[in-house]
Amino acid sequence: MTQATTAAASFAGLGIMPQLLSRLTELGYQTPTQVQSATIPAVLAGRDVLAGANTGSGKTAAFALPILQRLAEHALKPPLKRDAKSGNLVSCLVLVPTRELAQQVGQSFQSYAERMDIRPKVISVFGGVSANSQMLALRGGADVLVATPGRLLDLLSSNAIKLNKVACLVLDEADRMLSLGFTEELAEVLKSLPKQKQTLMFSATFPEEVRELTAELLDAPVDIQLQSSAQSTVLQRVITVNRPNKTALLAQLIKEHDWSQVLIFASAKNSCNHLAQKLSKRGISAEVFHSDKAQGARTRVLDGFKRGDIRVLIATDIAARGIDIEKLPVVVNFDLPRSPADYMHRIGRSGRAGEVGLALTLIAHDEYQHFGVIEKKNKLKLVREQIAGFEADAEAPEGALVAVKPLVPPAGMGKKKRKQLPQANIALWGKKD
Repeated sequence: MTQATTAAASFAGLGIMPQLLSRLTELGYQTPTQVQSATIPAVLAGRDVLAGANTGSGKTAAFALPILQRLAEHALKPPLKRDAKSGNLVSCLVLVPTRELAQQVGQSFQSYAERMDIRPKVISVFGGVSANSQMLALRGGADVLVATPGRLLDLLSSNAIKLNKVACLVLDEADRMLSLGFTEELAEVLKSLPKQKQTLMFSATFPEEVRELTAELLDAPVDIQLQSSAQSTVLQRVITVNRPNKTALLAQLIKEHDWSQVLIFASAKNSCNHLAQKLSKRGISAEVFHSDKAQGARTRVLDGFKRGDIRVLIATDIAARGIDIEKLPVVVNFDLPRSPADYMHRIGRSGRAGEVGLALTLIAHDEYQHFGVIEKKNKLKLVREQIAGFEADAEAPEGALVAVKPLVPPAGMGKKKRKQLPQANIALWGKKD
């Protein structure tokens, strides 16, 4: 059965226990979001759940709160025995696509649990840091283990953790995990899990790979679909500009509007670095956030951005999916994402928790066609704007467009990985300014 519901009047009305209600009050949570209203009662009842909801809709609380309550009520077995002899067992496993999201979800569980009589043991594991400290933390097991698939498989191969008693599995941002090529890793993890368990799957979009997983994993799930193609709290604007003028236009917009914070998406790691350098020459200090940065540096930059110490952050898609800032006012697409679904994930970084946000996209002539595909896939139709002094030419300047090149899979790539490559008819990016 598919559900689409309005938000409930209160968390108490959803059956949340007093200790969690007290903590939610401290955190300033007033009323549940739609996905929380629909999901929490189903999870508390032990049902499998398939939830489709936009980025920033409150999905973490939707599964974390009822899981914590079921742990407290010993509804999720086995209850953790805090000694090494019991084995490194896990009661609840939460799989996420990125390091930053693993940290964020783990911190959310810990924060929500602060008023519980017995706090559950919550561990987050991910790559980019030494596995030794994570292995030590997992001695005696965990009530909740939040993990990226790659590091989880490393820990399984080292016998640092056992998943044969997992009572609840959560796949958070399932579409992102599959688009990042985790299909084979997920299959390996699933082999280690028991057949009988509660499974919760959250996804902002439902490509074919997600639908296949749904059929494989979920047993008579409560189906909750709350996605909207146009997020009402995000104002979307599209500005056309000649490619050589993109950076100058971006700099002028940042200065003219004096945005308190802005998250800028670029297409690649080198693009992030070059854009930061060009903005610096125009008097705008910016930090970069991508997978080439060490995990410690990534954490420091992200924490600085969340605190507001960093005003301008330039990021790639793969590194930015763990960014969750409640009142981020502006997101800028300096380069377009290859996937239409990624466009919605990007703009969903603004306009979170009911706040009004701005999503600004700068497109040059070689991006017109691809942005049309993005609009069509997301059922959008946005007005093209011009900024005085930066108007795009009616025709593309000579040399501004590049021929479409086929994307050739690397030698030795398996069939499953090949299927995850972007379609060959998507234009590769032209010369960057």
